[in-house]
Amino acid sequence: MIDQQVSLRGGAARLPVRPRTGRFLVLAAVFICAACGLVYELELVALASYLIGDSVTQASVVLSVMVFAMGIGSLLAKRLRCHAAVGFGLIEAALALIGGSSALVLYASFAWLGESRHALVGFSLAIGVLIGAEIPLLMTLIQRVDRQDAGGAVADLFAADYVGALVGGLAFPFLLLPMLGQLTGALFTGVVNAAAGGALILWVFRRDLSSRCRWLLVLVNVSVIAVLGTATVLVDDFERAARRAVYGDQVRVAVQTGVQELVLTGADRDSLDLYLDGRLRVSARDEYRYHEALVHPAMNGPRARVLILGGGDGLAAREVLRYPDVRSVTVVELDPAVTRLARTDPALSGLNGHAYRDPRLTAVAADAFTWLRADRARYDVVISDLPDPGITASTKLYSAEFYGLIAQALAPDGRFAVHAGPMGGRPETYWTVEASVRAAGLTTRPYRITGRYAGFAASPDRVGGEGHGPEDWGFVLAGPGEVPQLALAAGGPALRSLGSRELREGARAADAARLPGRTPSTLVHPRYWEDV
Repeated sequence: MIDQQVSLRGGAARLPVRPRTGRFLVLAAVFICAACGLVYELELVALASYLIGDSVTQASVVLSVMVFAMGIGSLLAKRLRCHAAVGFGLIEAALALIGGSSALVLYASFAWLGESRHALVGFSLAIGVLIGAEIPLLMTLIQRVDRQDAGGAVADLFAADYVGALVGGLAFPFLLLPMLGQLTGALFTGVVNAAAGGALILWVFRRDLSSRCRWLLVLVNVSVIAVLGTATVLVDDFERAARRAVYGDQVRVAVQTGVQELVLTGADRDSLDLYLDGRLRVSARDEYRYHEALVHPAMNGPRARVLILGGGDGLAAREVLRYPDVRSVTVVELDPAVTRLARTDPALSGLNGHAYRDPRLTAVAADAFTWLRADRARYDVVISDLPDPGITASTKLYSAEFYGLIAQALAPDGRFAVHAGPMGGRPETYWTVEASVRAAGLTTRPYRITGRYAGFAASPDRVGGEGHGPEDWGFVLAGPGEVPQLALAAGGPALRSLGSRELREGARAADAARLPGRTPSTLVHPRYWEDV
Protein backbone atom coordinates (compact mmCIF):
# COMPACT_ATOMS: atom_id res chain seq x y z
CA MET A 1 0.00 0.00 0.00
CA ILE A 2 2.90 2.40 0.84
CA ASP A 3 4.50 1.64 -2.53
CA GLN A 4 1.20 2.25 -4.28
CA GLN A 5 0.77 5.67 -2.67
CA VAL A 6 4.30 6.69 -3.66
CA SER A 7 3.57 5.56 -7.21
CA LEU A 8 0.39 7.60 -7.29
CA ARG A 9 2.13 10.75 -6.14
CA GLY A 10 4.86 10.26 -8.70
CA GLY A 11 2.31 9.59 -11.42
CA ALA A 12 0.38 12.76 -10.66
CA ALA A 13 3.51 14.87 -11.01
CA ARG A 14 4.05 13.71 -14.62
CA LEU A 15 0.63 14.83 -15.88
CA PRO A 16 0.26 18.00 -17.99
CA VAL A 17 -2.88 19.07 -16.09
CA ARG A 18 -3.79 19.59 -12.47
CA PRO A 19 -5.03 16.45 -10.66
CA ARG A 20 -8.59 17.78 -10.35
CA THR A 21 -8.71 18.55 -14.08
CA GLY A 22 -7.18 15.22 -14.97
CA ARG A 23 -9.69 13.40 -12.81
CA PHE A 24 -12.56 15.24 -14.52
CA LEU A 25 -11.21 14.35 -17.97
CA VAL A 26 -10.88 10.67 -17.08
CA LEU A 27 -14.44 10.57 -15.75
CA ALA A 28 -15.68 12.41 -18.86
CA ALA A 29 -14.01 9.75 -21.02
CA VAL A 30 -15.61 7.04 -18.88
CA PHE A 31 -19.00 8.73 -19.42
CA ILE A 32 -18.57 8.87 -23.22
CA CYS A 33 -17.19 5.35 -23.56
CA ALA A 34 -19.98 3.92 -21.40
CA ALA A 35 -22.59 5.66 -23.56
CA CYS A 36 -20.96 4.27 -26.71
CA GLY A 37 -20.77 0.78 -25.23
CA LEU A 38 -24.49 0.70 -24.46
CA VAL A 39 -25.31 2.00 -27.93
CA TYR A 40 -23.38 -0.94 -29.42
CA GLU A 41 -25.31 -3.30 -27.19
CA LEU A 42 -28.73 -1.86 -28.06
CA GLU A 43 -27.85 -1.70 -31.73
CA LEU A 44 -27.03 -5.42 -31.74
CA VAL A 45 -30.31 -6.26 -29.99
CA ALA A 46 -32.39 -4.07 -32.31
CA LEU A 47 -30.78 -5.24 -35.54
CA ALA A 48 -30.84 -8.90 -34.49
CA SER A 49 -34.54 -8.62 -33.63
CA TYR A 50 -35.19 -7.20 -37.08
CA LEU A 51 -33.02 -9.66 -38.99
CA ILE A 52 -33.69 -12.83 -37.01
CA GLY A 53 -36.93 -12.10 -35.16
CA ASP A 54 -38.00 -12.99 -31.59
CA SER A 55 -36.61 -9.97 -29.75
CA VAL A 56 -36.72 -11.72 -26.37
CA THR A 57 -34.35 -14.45 -27.53
CA GLN A 58 -32.01 -12.03 -29.30
CA ALA A 59 -31.84 -9.69 -26.30
CA SER A 60 -31.11 -12.66 -24.04
CA VAL A 61 -28.33 -13.90 -26.32
CA VAL A 62 -26.67 -10.49 -26.66
CA LEU A 63 -26.89 -9.56 -22.99
CA SER A 64 -25.82 -12.92 -21.57
CA VAL A 65 -22.89 -13.33 -23.97
CA MET A 66 -21.79 -9.74 -23.47
CA VAL A 67 -21.89 -9.89 -19.66
CA PHE A 68 -19.95 -13.16 -19.71
CA ALA A 69 -17.40 -11.64 -22.09
CA MET A 70 -17.03 -8.58 -19.86
CA GLY A 71 -15.85 -10.85 -17.08
CA ILE A 72 -13.29 -12.41 -19.42
CA GLY A 73 -12.15 -8.95 -20.50
CA SER A 74 -11.66 -7.83 -16.91
CA LEU A 75 -9.41 -10.81 -16.24
CA LEU A 76 -7.39 -10.26 -19.41
CA ALA A 77 -6.91 -6.57 -18.54
CA LYS A 78 -4.88 -7.49 -15.46
CA ARG A 79 -1.92 -8.16 -17.76
CA LEU A 80 -2.14 -4.62 -19.19
CA ARG A 81 -2.22 -2.65 -15.94
CA CYS A 82 1.48 -1.88 -16.10
CA HIS A 83 0.86 -0.36 -19.56
CA ALA A 84 -2.56 1.07 -18.70
CA ALA A 85 -2.37 4.18 -20.90
CA VAL A 86 -1.38 2.59 -24.18
CA GLY A 87 -3.51 -0.46 -23.40
CA PHE A 88 -6.63 1.63 -22.85
CA GLY A 89 -5.97 3.65 -26.01
CA LEU A 90 -5.67 0.51 -28.15
CA ILE A 91 -8.71 -1.12 -26.55
CA GLU A 92 -10.88 1.92 -27.25
CA ALA A 93 -9.69 2.01 -30.86
CA ALA A 94 -10.53 -1.68 -31.26
CA LEU A 95 -13.92 -1.20 -29.57
CA ALA A 96 -14.71 1.75 -31.83
CA LEU A 97 -13.83 -0.22 -34.95
CA ILE A 98 -15.65 -3.42 -33.97
CA GLY A 99 -18.67 -1.76 -32.37
CA GLY A 100 -19.00 0.89 -35.04
CA SER A 101 -18.86 -1.60 -37.91
CA SER A 102 -20.94 -4.30 -36.20
CA ALA A 103 -24.25 -3.21 -37.75
CA LEU A 104 -22.73 -3.14 -41.25
CA VAL A 105 -21.20 -6.60 -40.93
CA LEU A 106 -24.31 -8.07 -39.30
CA TYR A 107 -26.53 -6.74 -42.08
CA ALA A 108 -24.05 -7.86 -44.74
CA SER A 109 -23.98 -11.41 -43.36
CA PHE A 110 -27.78 -11.45 -43.45
CA ALA A 111 -27.99 -10.02 -46.97
CA TRP A 112 -25.31 -12.07 -48.71
CA LEU A 113 -24.94 -15.17 -46.55
CA GLY A 114 -28.53 -15.53 -45.36
CA GLU A 115 -27.39 -16.12 -41.77
CA SER A 116 -26.64 -13.56 -39.07
CA ARG A 117 -26.74 -15.57 -35.83
CA HIS A 118 -23.04 -16.44 -35.76
CA ALA A 119 -22.04 -12.84 -36.46
CA LEU A 120 -24.34 -11.70 -33.64
CA VAL A 121 -22.67 -13.99 -31.10
CA GLY A 122 -19.20 -13.06 -32.36
CA PHE A 123 -19.78 -9.33 -32.04
CA SER A 124 -21.41 -9.72 -28.62
CA LEU A 125 -18.38 -11.66 -27.43
CA ALA A 126 -15.78 -9.26 -28.88
CA ILE A 127 -17.53 -6.08 -27.71
CA GLY A 128 -18.10 -7.56 -24.25
CA VAL A 129 -14.41 -8.48 -23.84
CA LEU A 130 -13.31 -4.97 -24.80
CA ILE A 131 -15.87 -3.25 -22.56
CA GLY A 132 -14.89 -5.51 -19.67
CA ALA A 133 -11.23 -4.54 -20.07
CA GLU A 134 -11.99 -0.82 -19.70
CA ILE A 135 -12.72 -0.54 -15.97
CA PRO A 136 -9.51 -2.16 -14.60
CA LEU A 137 -7.40 0.07 -16.84
CA LEU A 138 -9.42 3.17 -16.03
CA MET A 139 -9.06 2.36 -12.34
CA THR A 140 -5.30 2.40 -12.79
CA LEU A 141 -5.40 5.63 -14.81
CA ILE A 142 -7.58 7.57 -12.38
CA GLN A 143 -5.24 6.62 -9.54
CA ARG A 144 -2.37 7.94 -11.65
CA VAL A 145 -4.21 11.25 -11.82
CA ASP A 146 -5.28 11.86 -8.24
CA ARG A 147 -4.37 10.68 -4.76
CA GLN A 148 -7.68 8.95 -4.21
CA ASP A 149 -8.34 5.77 -2.26
CA ALA A 150 -9.46 2.74 -4.21
CA GLY A 151 -13.01 2.85 -2.82
CA GLY A 152 -13.52 6.46 -3.86
CA ALA A 153 -12.05 5.84 -7.30
CA VAL A 154 -14.35 2.85 -7.88
CA ALA A 155 -17.39 4.91 -6.78
CA ASP A 156 -16.51 7.75 -9.16
CA LEU A 157 -15.81 5.42 -12.07
CA PHE A 158 -19.04 3.47 -11.70
CA ALA A 159 -21.08 6.63 -11.24
CA ALA A 160 -19.71 8.05 -14.51
CA ASP A 161 -20.14 4.65 -16.19
CA TYR A 162 -23.79 4.27 -15.15
CA VAL A 163 -24.74 7.84 -16.02
CA GLY A 164 -23.06 7.41 -19.42
CA ALA A 165 -24.99 4.19 -19.95
CA LEU A 166 -28.22 6.05 -19.17
CA VAL A 167 -27.44 8.75 -21.73
CA GLY A 168 -26.44 6.17 -24.35
CA GLY A 169 -29.55 4.10 -23.68
CA LEU A 170 -31.81 7.12 -24.17
CA ALA A 171 -29.87 8.55 -27.11
CA PHE A 172 -30.18 5.34 -29.13
CA PRO A 173 -33.99 5.17 -29.55
CA PHE A 174 -34.74 8.89 -29.32
CA LEU A 175 -31.82 10.47 -31.20
CA LEU A 176 -29.50 8.12 -33.10
CA LEU A 177 -32.08 5.71 -34.51
CA PRO A 178 -34.61 8.26 -35.84
CA MET A 179 -31.99 10.74 -37.08
CA LEU A 180 -29.21 8.48 -38.41
CA GLY A 181 -30.62 4.95 -38.61
CA GLN A 182 -28.96 1.80 -37.32
CA LEU A 183 -25.98 1.65 -39.67
CA THR A 184 -24.94 5.31 -39.64
CA GLY A 185 -25.76 5.57 -35.94
CA ALA A 186 -23.35 2.75 -35.09
CA LEU A 187 -20.61 4.23 -37.29
CA PHE A 188 -21.02 7.68 -35.74
CA THR A 189 -20.85 6.14 -32.26
CA GLY A 190 -17.60 4.42 -33.22
CA VAL A 191 -16.06 7.71 -34.33
CA VAL A 192 -17.03 9.38 -31.04
CA ASN A 193 -15.66 6.40 -29.10
CA ALA A 194 -12.29 6.48 -30.89
CA ALA A 195 -11.96 10.24 -30.58
CA ALA A 196 -12.75 10.25 -26.84
CA GLY A 197 -10.41 7.39 -25.97
CA GLY A 198 -7.57 8.62 -28.15
CA ALA A 199 -7.82 12.24 -26.96
CA LEU A 200 -7.69 11.23 -23.30
CA ILE A 201 -4.55 9.15 -23.65
CA LEU A 202 -2.70 11.35 -26.15
CA TRP A 203 -3.29 14.50 -24.12
CA VAL A 204 -3.61 13.70 -20.42
CA PHE A 205 -1.28 10.69 -20.34
CA ARG A 206 1.09 11.58 -23.18
CA ARG A 207 4.06 11.81 -20.81
CA ASP A 208 3.50 8.17 -19.84
CA LEU A 209 3.95 7.13 -23.49
CA SER A 210 7.13 6.58 -25.39
CA SER A 211 7.48 8.30 -28.73
CA ARG A 212 6.84 5.00 -30.46
CA CYS A 213 3.62 4.40 -28.49
CA ARG A 214 2.37 7.91 -29.18
CA TRP A 215 2.82 7.50 -32.91
CA LEU A 216 1.23 4.03 -32.75
CA LEU A 217 -1.89 5.41 -31.03
CA VAL A 218 -2.11 8.34 -33.44
CA LEU A 219 -1.84 6.01 -36.44
CA VAL A 220 -4.35 3.50 -35.04
CA ASN A 221 -6.96 6.11 -34.07
CA VAL A 222 -6.65 8.05 -37.32
CA SER A 223 -7.01 4.79 -39.25
CA VAL A 224 -10.09 3.74 -37.28
CA ILE A 225 -11.75 7.12 -37.69
CA ALA A 226 -10.88 7.12 -41.41
CA VAL A 227 -12.36 3.64 -41.90
CA LEU A 228 -15.56 4.52 -40.03
CA GLY A 229 -15.83 7.88 -41.80
CA THR A 230 -15.41 6.26 -45.21
CA ALA A 231 -18.02 3.66 -44.33
CA THR A 232 -20.40 6.45 -43.30
CA VAL A 233 -19.98 8.16 -46.66
CA LEU A 234 -20.62 4.86 -48.50
CA VAL A 235 -23.41 3.58 -46.24
CA ASP A 236 -26.21 4.56 -48.63
CA ASP A 237 -24.60 2.61 -51.47
CA PHE A 238 -24.13 -0.33 -49.11
CA GLU A 239 -27.80 -0.25 -48.08
CA ARG A 240 -28.94 -0.23 -51.69
CA ALA A 241 -26.67 -3.14 -52.57
CA ALA A 242 -27.80 -5.09 -49.49
CA ARG A 243 -31.45 -4.47 -50.27
CA ARG A 244 -30.93 -5.75 -53.81
CA ALA A 245 -29.30 -8.87 -52.37
CA VAL A 246 -32.24 -9.43 -50.01
CA TYR A 247 -35.22 -8.25 -52.04
CA GLY A 248 -34.01 -8.48 -55.64
CA ASP A 249 -33.40 -5.78 -58.22
CA GLN A 250 -36.90 -4.27 -58.27
CA VAL A 251 -36.95 -2.34 -54.98
CA ARG A 252 -39.20 0.67 -55.56
CA VAL A 253 -39.84 1.92 -52.03
CA ALA A 254 -37.66 1.51 -48.94
CA VAL A 255 -38.76 3.48 -45.87
CA GLN A 256 -37.67 3.23 -42.25
CA THR A 257 -40.71 4.44 -40.31
CA GLY A 258 -40.94 4.96 -36.59
CA VAL A 259 -42.34 1.42 -36.32
CA GLN A 260 -40.59 -0.75 -38.91
CA GLU A 261 -38.77 -0.94 -42.23
CA LEU A 262 -41.16 -0.98 -45.14
CA VAL A 263 -40.05 -2.20 -48.59
CA LEU A 264 -42.03 -2.50 -51.80
CA THR A 265 -40.70 -4.41 -54.79
CA GLY A 266 -42.09 -5.16 -58.22
CA ALA A 267 -42.77 -2.99 -61.21
CA ASP A 268 -46.57 -3.24 -61.13
CA ARG A 269 -49.49 -4.69 -59.16
CA ASP A 270 -49.01 -8.16 -60.63
CA SER A 271 -45.41 -8.46 -59.38
CA LEU A 272 -45.73 -6.49 -56.15
CA ASP A 273 -44.20 -7.75 -52.89
CA LEU A 274 -44.53 -5.91 -49.57
CA TYR A 275 -41.98 -6.57 -46.82
CA LEU A 276 -42.29 -5.35 -43.25
CA ASP A 277 -39.08 -5.62 -41.22
CA GLY A 278 -37.68 -8.02 -43.80
CA ARG A 279 -40.67 -10.38 -43.68
CA LEU A 280 -42.73 -10.97 -46.80
CA ARG A 281 -46.21 -9.81 -45.79
CA VAL A 282 -47.91 -9.50 -49.17
CA SER A 283 -47.15 -11.13 -52.49
CA ALA A 284 -49.32 -10.41 -55.51
CA ARG A 285 -48.77 -14.04 -56.52
CA ASP A 286 -51.00 -15.41 -53.79
CA GLU A 287 -52.40 -12.61 -51.61
CA TYR A 288 -55.91 -13.15 -52.99
CA ARG A 289 -55.88 -16.74 -51.65
CA TYR A 290 -54.98 -15.52 -48.18
CA HIS A 291 -57.39 -12.58 -48.04
CA GLU A 292 -60.32 -14.46 -49.51
CA ALA A 293 -59.84 -17.26 -46.96
CA LEU A 294 -59.46 -14.80 -44.07
CA VAL A 295 -62.37 -12.52 -44.86
CA HIS A 296 -65.22 -14.30 -46.63
CA PRO A 297 -66.05 -17.10 -44.14
CA ALA A 298 -66.50 -14.39 -41.47
CA MET A 299 -68.87 -12.44 -43.74
CA ASN A 300 -71.48 -15.23 -43.74
CA GLY A 301 -74.12 -13.47 -41.63
CA PRO A 302 -74.82 -9.90 -40.48
CA ARG A 303 -71.99 -7.65 -41.66
CA ALA A 304 -73.08 -4.03 -41.48
CA ARG A 305 -70.21 -3.00 -39.18
CA VAL A 306 -66.75 -4.51 -39.77
CA LEU A 307 -63.55 -4.00 -37.80
CA ILE A 308 -60.16 -4.90 -39.32
CA LEU A 309 -57.20 -5.07 -36.91
CA GLY A 310 -54.01 -4.56 -38.88
CA GLY A 311 -54.47 -4.85 -42.61
CA GLY A 312 -53.22 -1.36 -43.36
CA ASP A 313 -52.35 -2.52 -46.89
CA GLY A 314 -56.10 -2.35 -47.66
CA LEU A 315 -56.30 -5.86 -49.08
CA ALA A 316 -58.62 -7.30 -46.41
CA ALA A 317 -60.72 -4.13 -46.69
CA ARG A 318 -60.93 -4.70 -50.46
CA GLU A 319 -62.63 -8.04 -49.86
CA VAL A 320 -64.97 -6.65 -47.18
CA LEU A 321 -66.05 -3.75 -49.36
CA ARG A 322 -67.18 -6.15 -52.07
CA TYR A 323 -70.38 -6.64 -50.01
CA PRO A 324 -72.80 -3.78 -50.79
CA ASP A 325 -74.66 -4.18 -47.46
CA VAL A 326 -71.52 -3.31 -45.46
CA ARG A 327 -72.15 0.14 -44.00
CA SER A 328 -68.84 0.88 -42.26
CA VAL A 329 -65.31 -0.56 -42.14
CA THR A 330 -62.78 0.53 -39.52
CA VAL A 331 -59.12 -0.32 -40.14
CA VAL A 332 -56.87 -0.06 -37.06
CA GLU A 333 -53.24 0.00 -38.25
CA LEU A 334 -50.29 0.76 -35.97
CA ASP A 335 -48.05 2.28 -38.66
CA PRO A 336 -49.64 5.19 -40.57
CA ALA A 337 -46.93 4.85 -43.22
CA VAL A 338 -48.52 1.56 -44.33
CA THR A 339 -51.93 3.10 -44.87
CA ARG A 340 -50.36 6.12 -46.54
CA LEU A 341 -48.54 3.84 -48.97
CA ALA A 342 -51.72 1.84 -49.57
CA ARG A 343 -53.45 5.08 -50.57
CA THR A 344 -50.72 6.59 -52.75
CA ASP A 345 -48.55 3.87 -54.29
CA PRO A 346 -49.98 3.08 -57.74
CA ALA A 347 -49.24 -0.65 -57.59
CA LEU A 348 -50.44 -1.23 -54.02
CA SER A 349 -53.50 0.98 -54.34
CA GLY A 350 -54.34 -0.79 -57.59
CA LEU A 351 -53.96 -4.17 -55.88
CA ASN A 352 -56.27 -3.16 -53.01
CA GLY A 353 -58.88 -1.86 -55.45
CA HIS A 354 -58.45 1.71 -54.18
CA ALA A 355 -60.18 0.67 -50.97
CA TYR A 356 -59.22 3.88 -49.19
CA ARG A 357 -61.28 5.91 -51.63
CA ASP A 358 -64.47 4.18 -50.42
CA PRO A 359 -66.36 6.53 -48.05
CA ARG A 360 -67.39 3.55 -45.91
CA LEU A 361 -63.80 2.99 -44.80
CA THR A 362 -62.20 4.78 -41.83
CA ALA A 363 -58.50 4.30 -41.00
CA VAL A 364 -57.21 4.70 -37.44
CA ALA A 365 -53.50 4.88 -36.59
CA ALA A 366 -53.30 3.10 -33.23
CA ASP A 367 -52.11 0.02 -31.40
CA ALA A 368 -54.93 -2.52 -31.73
CA PHE A 369 -54.77 -3.62 -28.09
CA THR A 370 -54.91 -0.08 -26.72
CA TRP A 371 -57.60 0.96 -29.17
CA LEU A 372 -59.86 -1.97 -28.30
CA ARG A 373 -59.60 -1.17 -24.60
CA ALA A 374 -60.99 2.31 -25.24
CA ASP A 375 -63.51 1.47 -27.99
CA ARG A 376 -67.09 0.78 -26.88
CA ALA A 377 -68.66 -0.02 -30.25
CA ARG A 378 -70.01 -3.42 -31.27
CA TYR A 379 -69.15 -5.04 -34.59
CA ASP A 380 -70.77 -7.75 -36.66
CA VAL A 381 -67.41 -8.92 -37.99
CA VAL A 382 -63.90 -8.55 -36.58
CA ILE A 383 -60.95 -9.58 -38.75
CA SER A 384 -57.44 -9.88 -37.31
CA ASP A 385 -54.90 -9.38 -40.11
CA LEU A 386 -51.73 -9.03 -38.02
CA PRO A 387 -48.08 -10.15 -38.20
CA ASP A 388 -47.47 -13.81 -37.40
CA PRO A 389 -47.78 -14.80 -33.72
CA GLY A 390 -44.20 -16.11 -33.70
CA ILE A 391 -42.90 -12.52 -33.90
CA THR A 392 -42.41 -11.41 -30.31
CA ALA A 393 -43.53 -7.82 -30.91
CA SER A 394 -47.00 -9.06 -31.88
CA THR A 395 -47.35 -11.67 -29.13
CA LYS A 396 -49.77 -9.56 -27.06
CA LEU A 397 -52.09 -9.40 -30.09
CA TYR A 398 -52.41 -13.19 -29.92
CA SER A 399 -53.05 -13.41 -26.18
CA ALA A 400 -56.17 -14.57 -24.37
CA GLU A 401 -56.56 -11.05 -22.99
CA PHE A 402 -56.60 -9.57 -26.49
CA TYR A 403 -59.20 -12.06 -27.63
CA GLY A 404 -61.25 -11.17 -24.54
CA LEU A 405 -61.36 -7.58 -25.77
CA ILE A 406 -62.47 -8.82 -29.19
CA ALA A 407 -65.20 -10.93 -27.58
CA GLN A 408 -66.52 -7.78 -25.89
CA ALA A 409 -66.47 -5.91 -29.21
CA LEU A 410 -68.47 -8.58 -31.05
CA ALA A 411 -72.23 -8.35 -31.49
CA PRO A 412 -74.17 -11.35 -30.04
CA ASP A 413 -74.28 -13.02 -33.46
CA GLY A 414 -70.91 -11.65 -34.64
CA ARG A 415 -67.97 -13.56 -36.11
CA PHE A 416 -64.25 -13.22 -35.63
CA ALA A 417 -61.52 -14.47 -38.02
CA VAL A 418 -57.80 -14.60 -37.30
CA HIS A 419 -54.77 -15.83 -39.21
CA ALA A 420 -52.98 -18.13 -36.75
CA GLY A 421 -49.85 -19.04 -38.71
CA PRO A 422 -49.17 -22.04 -40.95
CA MET A 423 -50.84 -25.15 -39.55
CA GLY A 424 -48.39 -27.50 -41.22
CA GLY A 425 -45.20 -25.54 -40.63
CA ARG A 426 -45.82 -24.34 -37.05
CA PRO A 427 -48.56 -26.50 -35.52
CA GLU A 428 -47.68 -25.64 -31.91
CA THR A 429 -48.15 -21.95 -32.63
CA TYR A 430 -51.37 -22.46 -34.57
CA TRP A 431 -53.10 -24.55 -31.92
CA THR A 432 -51.92 -22.20 -29.17
CA VAL A 433 -53.73 -19.38 -30.98
CA GLU A 434 -56.85 -21.54 -31.21
CA ALA A 435 -56.65 -22.38 -27.49
CA SER A 436 -56.19 -18.68 -26.65
CA VAL A 437 -59.30 -17.75 -28.63
CA ARG A 438 -61.30 -20.42 -26.76
CA ALA A 439 -59.93 -19.15 -23.45
CA ALA A 440 -61.61 -15.80 -24.20
CA GLY A 441 -65.01 -17.53 -24.21
CA LEU A 442 -65.40 -17.86 -27.99
CA THR A 443 -66.24 -21.05 -29.83
CA THR A 444 -63.92 -21.88 -32.69
CA ARG A 445 -63.85 -23.53 -36.09
CA PRO A 446 -60.27 -24.11 -37.34
CA TYR A 447 -59.50 -24.42 -41.05
CA ARG A 448 -56.54 -24.21 -43.40
CA ILE A 449 -55.99 -23.16 -47.01
CA THR A 450 -53.14 -24.33 -49.23
CA GLY A 451 -51.53 -22.82 -52.32
CA ARG A 452 -49.19 -20.44 -50.52
CA TYR A 453 -46.24 -18.99 -52.40
CA ALA A 454 -43.10 -20.70 -51.03
CA GLY A 455 -40.82 -17.67 -50.77
CA PHE A 456 -38.88 -16.81 -47.62
CA ALA A 457 -41.93 -15.53 -45.79
CA ALA A 458 -41.41 -17.81 -42.81
CA SER A 459 -38.49 -15.84 -41.45
CA PRO A 460 -36.25 -13.05 -42.70
CA ASP A 461 -33.17 -15.02 -41.72
CA ARG A 462 -33.05 -17.20 -44.81
CA VAL A 463 -31.42 -20.27 -43.34
CA GLY A 464 -33.14 -22.62 -45.71
CA GLY A 465 -33.09 -20.35 -48.72
CA GLU A 466 -36.04 -19.76 -50.98
CA GLY A 467 -38.56 -22.48 -51.54
CA HIS A 468 -38.60 -23.57 -47.90
CA GLY A 469 -41.37 -21.33 -46.63
CA PRO A 470 -44.70 -22.57 -45.26
CA GLU A 471 -47.13 -24.05 -47.74
CA ASP A 472 -50.43 -23.21 -46.07
CA TRP A 473 -52.29 -20.62 -44.03
CA GLY A 474 -54.09 -21.58 -40.87
CA PHE A 475 -57.19 -19.65 -39.81
CA VAL A 476 -59.57 -19.70 -36.88
CA LEU A 477 -63.22 -18.66 -37.26
CA ALA A 478 -64.87 -17.90 -33.91
CA GLY A 479 -68.03 -16.51 -32.39
CA PRO A 480 -69.63 -15.85 -29.01
CA GLY A 481 -72.35 -18.48 -29.34
CA GLU A 482 -72.48 -21.87 -31.00
CA VAL A 483 -69.68 -23.11 -33.24
CA PRO A 484 -69.82 -20.80 -36.27
CA GLN A 485 -70.75 -22.31 -39.61
CA LEU A 486 -67.79 -22.48 -41.99
CA ALA A 487 -69.42 -21.41 -45.25
CA LEU A 488 -69.60 -18.61 -47.75
CA ALA A 489 -72.43 -16.10 -47.78
CA ALA A 490 -75.25 -16.86 -50.15
CA GLY A 491 -75.23 -14.41 -53.02
CA GLY A 492 -71.76 -13.21 -52.08
CA PRO A 493 -69.19 -11.97 -54.59
CA ALA A 494 -67.47 -14.38 -56.96
CA LEU A 495 -64.11 -15.53 -55.61
CA ARG A 496 -60.95 -16.51 -57.47
CA SER A 497 -59.74 -19.36 -55.28
CA LEU A 498 -62.18 -20.12 -52.46
CA GLY A 499 -65.29 -22.24 -52.63
CA SER A 500 -67.32 -24.59 -50.47
CA ARG A 501 -65.12 -27.55 -51.42
CA GLU A 502 -61.94 -25.77 -50.32
CA LEU A 503 -63.55 -24.85 -46.99
CA ARG A 504 -64.73 -28.42 -46.35
CA GLU A 505 -61.28 -29.80 -47.15
CA GLY A 506 -59.64 -27.13 -44.98
CA ALA A 507 -61.87 -27.99 -42.03
CA ARG A 508 -61.22 -31.73 -42.38
CA ALA A 509 -57.46 -31.11 -42.57
CA ALA A 510 -57.61 -29.03 -39.39
CA ASP A 511 -59.58 -31.69 -37.53
CA ALA A 512 -57.08 -34.35 -38.56
CA ALA A 513 -54.10 -32.23 -37.46
CA ARG A 514 -55.53 -31.06 -34.12
CA LEU A 515 -53.12 -30.92 -31.17
CA PRO A 516 -55.19 -31.29 -28.00
CA GLY A 517 -54.25 -29.90 -24.63
CA ARG A 518 -52.59 -26.68 -25.77
CA THR A 519 -52.25 -24.02 -23.08
CA PRO A 520 -53.51 -20.53 -23.94
CA SER A 521 -51.00 -17.71 -24.35
CA THR A 522 -51.39 -14.78 -21.97
CA LEU A 523 -49.69 -11.43 -21.52
CA VAL A 524 -47.61 -12.65 -18.60
CA HIS A 525 -46.88 -16.07 -20.11
CA PRO A 526 -46.56 -15.88 -23.91
CA ARG A 527 -46.14 -19.25 -25.60
CA TYR A 528 -45.39 -18.51 -29.22
CA TRP A 529 -41.67 -19.23 -29.69
CA GLU A 530 -41.76 -22.98 -29.08
CA ASP A 531 -41.61 -23.96 -32.77
CA VAL A 532 -40.66 -20.74 -34.55
